[in-house]
Parts: sequence; structure tokens; C-alpha cells
Amino acid sequence: MTEAGIEITKDLTIPKLFVRQCRKYGKNKVAMREKEFGIWIPFTWQDYYDNVKYLSLGMVSLGLKPGDKVAMIGDNRPEGLWAEMAALCAGGVAVWLFQDCMMDEVKYIIDHSDTKIFVGETQEEADKALSIKEECPKLEKILWDDPKGMRNYHQDFLMSLKKVQELGRELDRKEPDLFEKLVQQGTGDDVCLLFYTSGTTSLPKGVLLSHWNMLTMGHNLMAVDPCFDTDDFVSYLPFAWIGEQMMSISCGLQVGYTLNFPEEPDTAQENIREIGPHVMFAPPRLYEGMTRQVQVKYIDATWIKRKIYEFATKIGYKAANLKFEKKPVSFTLKLLNWIAYVTMQKKLKDHLGLSRLRHCYTGGAAMGPDHFRFFHALGVNLKQIYGQTEIAGISIVHRDGDVKFDTVGTPIPETEVKINEEGEILSKSPSVFLGYYKNEEATAEALVDGWLHSGDRGFIDEEGHLVVFDRSKDVMTLNDGRPFSPQYLETRLKFSPFIEEAWAIGDKREFISAVMCIDYAVVGKWADDRKLNYTSYPELSQKPEVYDLIQKQIEEANKDLPVPAKIHKFINLYKVFDADDEELTRTSKLRRAFVTERYKGIVDALYSDTDVVHMDTTITYEDGREQRIKTDLRIQKLNI
Repeated sequence: MTEAGIEITKDLTIPKLFVRQCRKYGKNKVAMREKEFGIWIPFTWQDYYDNVKYLSLGMVSLGLKPGDKVAMIGDNRPEGLWAEMAALCAGGVAVWLFQDCMMDEVKYIIDHSDTKIFVGETQEEADKALSIKEECPKLEKILWDDPKGMRNYHQDFLMSLKKVQELGRELDRKEPDLFEKLVQQGTGDDVCLLFYTSGTTSLPKGVLLSHWNMLTMGHNLMAVDPCFDTDDFVSYLPFAWIGEQMMSISCGLQVGYTLNFPEEPDTAQENIREIGPHVMFAPPRLYEGMTRQVQVKYIDATWIKRKIYEFATKIGYKAANLKFEKKPVSFTLKLLNWIAYVTMQKKLKDHLGLSRLRHCYTGGAAMGPDHFRFFHALGVNLKQIYGQTEIAGISIVHRDGDVKFDTVGTPIPETEVKINEEGEILSKSPSVFLGYYKNEEATAEALVDGWLHSGDRGFIDEEGHLVVFDRSKDVMTLNDGRPFSPQYLETRLKFSPFIEEAWAIGDKREFISAVMCIDYAVVGKWADDRKLNYTSYPELSQKPEVYDLIQKQIEEANKDLPVPAKIHKFINLYKVFDADDEELTRTSKLRRAFVTERYKGIVDALYSDTDVVHMDTTITYEDGREQRIKTDLRIQKLNI
């Protein structure tokens, strides 16, 4: 096994590193695999190089110049990564969009970024680009990958990626040294990525990141947790999320580990199990889904299996808590933990695809302490990462043997973190971004004397660990004057398998209330077992029995909380929060200001004497269709 030993200098760029690694490994090592039609198809580093080279030269033939933007949208596939690397090798700037972006989001980003070339995976993405082309004057070419459904498209600005590669081969025959010249032109200070923030409060801002930003961040993370070129990584989270770029590009290129692409987003969990990755990074939502999956299996299991699970988790929690407290684990507990591993943990970890994991990270949003403890009780080395797009993804991480479930860890090398007088977290490192695209005012607010202002409130504990409280604008003031993080309460609620989303309300009010979104599949199974009749999510959510079920989950989350922080009233929403309805960001963060305005009637009702609130609203589907919803929602009080 060889560890990454790349020296990061101001002259190094991602394309230069890419070419260096391709020459190092060539045909002798698999760079990536993609599952298609049930078979894992390998691509060597030589395949990677050839595909990128001709695609890059093809883009140059289409008029791509250094600094021009190339936007990409589609599932995680080798072709998407080739397109990104091809754009960078030509001196272009890569712009990624989330696969499920609505039409107005696509238009805003393509127009705002001045995109010249659009790369879509399928007919659906091509149609999105075609529908906005007239309103985006800088957009010149639309490229597509999957030929299905594209037979009758004959516009001269539409072209397949294979055709672009043919153009690249023609150009290579005329100018055989051109690709190498293009790669060698750039420096580390050049912009390589234009990343759009999730936009929790306003329109997304374009974050400009340089090669130096991305490479130093990857180098410093690998200094803390070394990976090896024999490792496997499963790439299935959107490339439009900085965390995926961080692992696939910043770390992946430096280390040379193998990237694995699932067959479809829906089969990702199954494909993770097949690969058994050594390193994994995902937002809390994924781990919450895994926890829910285990809890549901426990509910459906036989009596003997439930007892084995209860024994193994009880032992696992005891051992994990001692490790958290840095106390020695007794021989007896070690023996019991080994029995727990053999009887349950080993099979469960294998089922979840976590059996070979050496480094396991979560970041992008807050993870509740219950979920954190759950994975450590299973023996999974889960660690919190803290950072943001503006610092190329990461500034803080837990260290092995120094994991505290209520903190996010300590700074990575070359990173300084401090707290200002307002309690805001400030960071400084080589990975801090260059600024916001076309937004000098926002840049001046975020970057002051080289320090990045995060907009998060937190503090540094006595052991040097950073504790992130919440977004500054989201911190609540309880009725006794104490500050309180709604995220903390929401993550505790979501530890229940019956709750998919939760929204805690109560800033400067007499008590805390909550809007709950049930997990339709889990609660539906629970209702089926009890012979409860229902036909839809709205009907199921309003069943008195379901309200009682959710009340029990809330009472569990209320335990150990001071009275002012306990939930006093709640309502079950008629639907789950959705990014298509602008209630969540594309990275699944709650847009509090938006939902407060949208559900003003519910909020007002929760703080009045009424027991019912009438809803008359519309929901939006991904294809833009809207449906009107009329329903009555019941408010339930808890005995505090």
C-alpha cells in the first residue's frame, strides 16, 4: 500500500495532478468502476486519461477558452467526472447543478454563472437546457451523454459527448502537443470550480474556489486520516455538493484510490454493500436513513432476534460511552463486546456496507448525538466534519480516539479557528475561497482580513474542540432568556424511525411547539399491522392513533431537557418537507424563513386556543406540475 505523498505548491493544478497520476498508474490500476446492467465495468487510469483528453480537446474545438464556464448536471457517472476534468484541463471553470433542480433553479445558475457549455446526462437534462437557452445568452452548446430519446433532436448546438470526443481526436491529430500545453498553462491560484451555496435564506451565491483551495484542503485532511491507493470509495452523492468533490477530486486524485459509481441513485445502498468502501463521507440524512432501516428491521424481527439486538446494542453503547469519556474498557466488557460483534454487529455492518470502513465522516448539517452514539455502538468509526463550501468543504474534524459526540472536532493542519465577540465561528486557511461571483458586497461581509465569517454560532471547549451551536440567525431565545438550538431538538426527534422531518418553533414565545413530518413507509407499515385504514399521506398523518404514536416519540426526545426547551404542542403536516417546494435546500437543510412564511397559519394556530387548522395550499412536483391540497390538521398538546 502506498500513501499519498503529493507536494502541494502554488504551481500545482488539478489537471497537472491528474496527468501525473494517470502516467503513474496507466493501464495497471483501476481508477473507477461503474455498475451497468448488473456488472461492474472498470476504467483504468489510462482510460480515464484518454476520455478526458479527447473530451477536453473537443470542448476547445467548440470554442471553450480559459475562464469559460462549463455546467454539468446528472447522476454520478464516469462521464460526469470526465466532463468536469476535461473542462479544467482546457482552463475552464466547472459548475455543477443538483440532478433534481427545478427549471427556475437551472435557469438562474446557468444565467448567473455565464455558462458557455452545458453537459447533461439524459434527454431530461437536455430538455431543461433547451427550454432556458433563449433566456441565457451566453449558453452556446448543449452536450448530452445518454442517446435514449435523443434521435429526433437535430439542433446544431446539440451534440453527444462521443461526437465531442471525435472532434477532440481530430484536433489532436492536427496539434498533437496541444493537450499537454493546455494542462501546463494554469497555476494554483486559477479558479477551477464555481459552486453554488444551498441558499437557505436567499438566492444561491456562486463560490469561487481555486486549485490551491481544493488541493490544500484534500492534502490537510489526508494528513489527519491517511488513505491509500488500494482503498475503495463509493461516489453517489451529488457532485454539486462540496463534500463529494472533496472526496472524489481533492482527496481521490492525490491518493489514487478507486472511485465506484452506483447503477442508479436508488441502488446506492445495495452497491455500497457490494463494494464495502474503506472511506465514506455523507450528510447526516444518509446515516439517519441507515438508522431508520435498522430500527424498522428490529420492529419486524422475531423475539429471539430482538433480544440479541438489545443485548448487543446495550453492550455496544456501554463500550462506546467509555471510549467517548476516554476511560479504559474492562476485559469483561471487551469480551462481551466481542460476543456482541460476532452475534449481531458484524452482520449488521456488512448489511449496511460498513464492514471495511476505516474512515467514516458526516458533515454538511448537524447530526444528533443519538445517531452518533448508535454508529459507535456498532463499532463504526464515525467522525464529524465541519466546514462549508467557502472553505472548500472542511476546516475541522474529529481525530481517532478523540471523538466527542457533542463537538465537531479540532482544526485540520494549516487551519485557524476562533470565536468573535458575537459568538460567530471564524476560520482562516489556504482553502478559504476567492470570493462570491458577481457579489462584492457579500464577499466583503464573509471575508474580513482573511478570516471567513461562517454565520454559525459556537464555542471552543476546554479540550480545544469546536462546538457548533446553530446558524446564528436560527438560534432561539427560550421563555427564560436562554439561547437554544432548534437543530439539536430536531435531530433528537429524527432518531425515531417514525419521523422523517421535524421543525421546532418557539423563538421568544411562551413555549416550544413543533411541526412533524411522518415517515410514510414506516408509519404505513405500523398502521397496516394495526389494521388501520388509510389511502394517502394526508389521511394517515391525521389519524388519532398516529398522533399518539408521534406524541410518544416527542416525549422521548423531551426527556432530559429543561421545561422551557420541551415541546408543548405539535401538529402532523399533511406532507413531508420537500426541496421542490422550496422548503428544504438541495442539501436537505430546512429553509426556516421560507417555511415560517409559508405555514404562517399553522404557526399562529399553534400559539392560539384552536385545536384545528384548515390548510388550502399547493404542492409542486419535480416536473413543475402543481396540486392543490385542502385539509384540516389537528393540534395535539402534551402534558409537561
